[in-house]
Amino acid sequence: MLAFVKRFSSKRTKHPRGYEDPQVLASETPFTVNEIEALHNLFKKLSTSIINDGLIHKEEFLLALFRNSSMQNLFADRVFYMFDRKRNGVIEFGEFVRSLSIFHPHTPEHEKSSFMFKLYDLDGTGFIQRHELKKMVSALLSETDLGLSEECIEAIVEQTMVEVDTNKDGKIDEEEWKDLVAKNPAILKNMTLPYLKEVTLAFPSFVLDSEVDD
Repeated sequence: MLAFVKRFSSKRTKHPRGYEDPQVLASETPFTVNEIEALHNLFKKLSTSIINDGLIHKEEFLLALFRNSSMQNLFADRVFYMFDRKRNGVIEFGEFVRSLSIFHPHTPEHEKSSFMFKLYDLDGTGFIQRHELKKMVSALLSETDLGLSEECIEAIVEQTMVEVDTNKDGKIDEEEWKDLVAKNPAILKNMTLPYLKEVTLAFPSFVLDSEVDD
């Protein structure tokens, strides 16, 4: 009888790969347990939109954010890379919550700044080099209707390097990046998503507006 109870209990507590206890996640992020449970419902919606395996694949991530599962964009690739903390090609629930917490209004600005710095550090060297900055600027501008020429993009990159690279070593280190953010706090504007304070009331707009089926 005891063996039967144990087997029954193990079946009830079985969770999909990457699932983490909401209480543990709440202790490590600004989210409450209730908010994390709401995020889990959101996660399940995203992780079954194309491949029903309880994990968010890149195509599902792109579909949710850009309504296009085959989109080719460096910025989108980098955001997925930053969420995929284990670097195994998928986003697990714990990774989803921890990464999303960076965008919470109560997350300290220095954490948001560090996340954004790593977003631009394409080669993972601990520096933002000129070619990395140009690639990211080009990727971001490609999502707008500005249609800037190669010469204009080059001028933007050059001016940024002149202003930010204060030690003139041809790259931007994290201290120089922090100085840039301190002088231009608007840089972090998109690093805060106000609705994350109310995830138990409403899911993010990109999910409600997407074409993902229930």
